[in-house]
Amino acid sequence: MFDWISLAQNLSNGLLIGAVYALIGVGLTLIFGVMRTINFAHGDFVVLGMYIAVFLSGLLGWDPYFSLIVAMPFGFVLGVLIQRIILVRIIDAPPETSMLATLGISLILANLLLLIFGGEPKSVHVSYASSTVKLGEVSFSVVLLLAGLATLVVTGALYLLLNKTEIGRAIRATAENRLGAELVGVNTSKIQSIVFGLGLALALTAGVTLIPLLFATPTVTGPLFTLKAFVVTVLGGLGNIGAAIAGGIILGVVEIFGASYLSSEYRDAYGLFVFLMVLLFKPEGLFGKSVKRV
Repeated sequence: MFDWISLAQNLSNGLLIGAVYALIGVGLTLIFGVMRTINFAHGDFVVLGMYIAVFLSGLLGWDPYFSLIVAMPFGFVLGVLIQRIILVRIIDAPPETSMLATLGISLILANLLLLIFGGEPKSVHVSYASSTVKLGEVSFSVVLLLAGLATLVVTGALYLLLNKTEIGRAIRATAENRLGAELVGVNTSKIQSIVFGLGLALALTAGVTLIPLLFATPTVTGPLFTLKAFVVTVLGGLGNIGAAIAGGIILGVVEIFGASYLSSEYRDAYGLFVFLMVLLFKPEGLFGKSVKRV
């Protein structure tokens, strides 16, 4: 007899962890959609968010989610500075130039974290780590619920910013046609700084939401999250925020179902398999033609 309760349990877990993956992918796809820059340091900034939560928890005893009030603005300011100091100089250079620049940023950041925090895996223990909320026969992890709620709030705020504000219209205009946006008076250099800041703020937010669930290591965790961000964005369609959200959900569900019904040892491999199948049969992404670009 088929176990519908187990199915519902795995689906709920996959949706919640997929929401966090979506948050990682949205930051990457937002930057690409506007700047046409693939940020190979994206996963390292997710790890930076994790270490900010670790630091504030150890120093001040803060709950990791409370550290979002520091991590988000810090990520935004850091992103603006990186774009103004480094990336603005190569914005019209060949794509491989920006790839090498972000790879260099990745190496610098990973080694700075290694120097400051050491190589031992770190996490934050919360009192509600094993707490659950039951809805019928399905149990929801409180940690996963909080992570999913944080993702919902942040992506909702991003949607309002992009669609209901003048800055959002300028961002969408720059993404559609940078030269055309400049001709109608949009300061595209300023918009790119804002976008890179938003992308890093989203990455750090994802790191904070993940730290109660995972361990952070400076040189290992970052590349893993960068890979997941690429999987998420390519699954949906690179450059599309709505598709990145869908891609994150798909990745989370695939990983959880694979770990539950096949083998937990190959959890990361299941998402990569789906990623390769999408590249093979629909390289523009599952929603590449149906989801409007940012």
